[in-house]
This record gives sequence, structure tokens and C-alpha cells, in this order.
Amino acid sequence: MPRPLPTAVSLAALSLATGLLGTPPAQAGTGTITSPDDAAPFTSAAVAPYLYNGWGSPPNPTTVTNATGVRYFTLAFVLSNGYCNPRWDGSRALTGGVDQQTINTVRANGGDVVPSFGGWSGNKLESSCSSASELAAAYQRVITAFGLKAIDIDLEADAYDSPTVQQRTVDALKAVKNNNPGLKVYVTIGTGQSGPDTSLINRAASSGLTVDAWTIMPFNFGGVGQNMGNLSTRAAEGLKNALKNAYGYSDDQAYRLMGISSMNGITDQGETVTVADFRTMLAYAQQHHLARLTFWSANRDRPCTGGPADSCSGVSQSDWDYTRVFAAYTG
Repeated sequence: MPRPLPTAVSLAALSLATGLLGTPPAQAGTGTITSPDDAAPFTSAAVAPYLYNGWGSPPNPTTVTNATGVRYFTLAFVLSNGYCNPRWDGSRALTGGVDQQTINTVRANGGDVVPSFGGWSGNKLESSCSSASELAAAYQRVITAFGLKAIDIDLEADAYDSPTVQQRTVDALKAVKNNNPGLKVYVTIGTGQSGPDTSLINRAASSGLTVDAWTIMPFNFGGVGQNMGNLSTRAAEGLKNALKNAYGYSDDQAYRLMGISSMNGITDQGETVTVADFRTMLAYAQQHHLARLTFWSANRDRPCTGGPADSCSGVSQSDWDYTRVFAAYTG
């Protein structure tokens, strides 16, 4: 996902978000972890906008759900505390804080969360853990703590660029999948306009790792005035071809194991991803039955002008316009 934007809020990106989240339902503040079995069955996390408690005036997920019908959220980010220990943003306790409150609130509304490990900045578990078994154990701590049904591994920057870290991540995910039958595993990576770098995809395929969705982030290409909807689907076609080449999938198999994770409004590189661009991505996803359709972020799905920000899109819109578009995805 994007690096924190250069605003006063983002300079405190790793600070606690205490008090920023709206008041959740009663059980969300009890300190008790709500199991997904206590709410509606976890049927699909295909549309799960990223929600981040570290900055950007995180919205109350109940507000978003009531306005859009979206019940699932990708909760960012699980990082390392400098060692092989998972913490929210590398600093907030795994349980008992604002992130647990968010999880309980989402589940009380009949949805569920997909914790995202990694992102652009911060200490990554994938780099801090010294072996695949240690990394798998760190992932497992989070899976067990919240009774998770899905996780997202967002491998970017130095972590992605290291062949050692790539292989460690692949081997850890193989162990996690073996130990957690039915767990959905998503892997999110950057991309160019014609598709992503294929090193991690090829490494996973040659190592025998299959995942539930390879997801690209088709933005921050650089340059303004581009049609980001068309560029996003072009990049997705490149991902499809990469999966076919690595795994021997048919077109249909590849499409059903891939996803798009966009960025709403003005990106870090000054591109503008419009609501119309989201409709283009929605139509593409519907046509090809993608496994995942998400974006960075729910925090930013609010109007403002004058450039990108952590808590708004930088464009004129109504609250949750982008979420509403992807909410129409039926798979």
C-alpha cells in the first residue's frame, strides 16, 4: 500500500489512534475478542477496503457498512516490533486495543476482517523473522488470536526486493496453509502498467505455493492525466499472463485467482483515480470473476480538494462513493 502521505497526520503514522474511531457497539469495547462464529458466516472477502487505525481519522466501520453494505475490511498493518513479534503498526498490542475494537465492531455487523501484514513502510515480520518457521509462527499468532479466516501479505519495498525474504515468505505461507485448512491467503504486490514483476509469483509456483488471490496495486505509475481505469485493467491482464506462465493456469483459472487493489482519488504520484475508473475496474472484475476487489483506503473515501491526504481522497465526491462502486461486485 502507499507510503504515508506528506501531511501533518501522516508524520505520526505509527502513533496510536485512540479516540479516532467512532463509538462501536457495546461488545466491541469489552476487551473480549469476538469470534466470526458469533456473527454471520464468513462467505466472501472479495470486497474488503483497507482500513487503517494508525492515521487518517479512521472511520467507524459501522458508518461505512450502513452507508454502503460493505461488511468486510482489510485491516492494516501487522508489522514487527523490531523482532519476530507481531504488533499493529509494530507498536500497538495485538489484542485489547483499538484494532481489536475494530475487529469486534466489524464482526458485530455481520462481517469480518482480513489483517494485512506488511505494507510499504515500517519493520516487516518477513524481514525481522530469521526463518520460515519463525515467520509462520508469527503469522499463526495473529490467526489464532482472532480466529481468522483470511490474511493478506502485502510484500513491498525492501522486503519484496530480497530473494531471501521472498523465499522465507513463500515457505512460511506453505506451512500456514498446511496448518490452517480453509484459510484464505492473499498476496498483494506492486505493478507496472503492463503487469507486475514476476519473481515472487515464479518463486511461489516453483515452490508449490498456491494462494487464493494474487493482487496487484495498479497506481503510482507516475504522470497525470492518464486513464487509470484502463491502465489498471491493462496491468491486470499482465498479472493474468504471469499466473498462466508460472502455474500453467487457463485464462479463467488465472482470473479467478487474482485481484485488484486500487487507490481512490489522488495517488502519491499525482494520478487521479476517479469513481468512473472504479466502475471500469468493477466491470472488469465482474466479467472475469476476480477473487478480490479492494482499495486504499476507506479512510480516504471522503471529499476534499487540493491534493492527496490521509483522511480524504483529494477530489470532490460524497462520502463512500468509491466504496459504493466496489460494493456492487457480485463475483
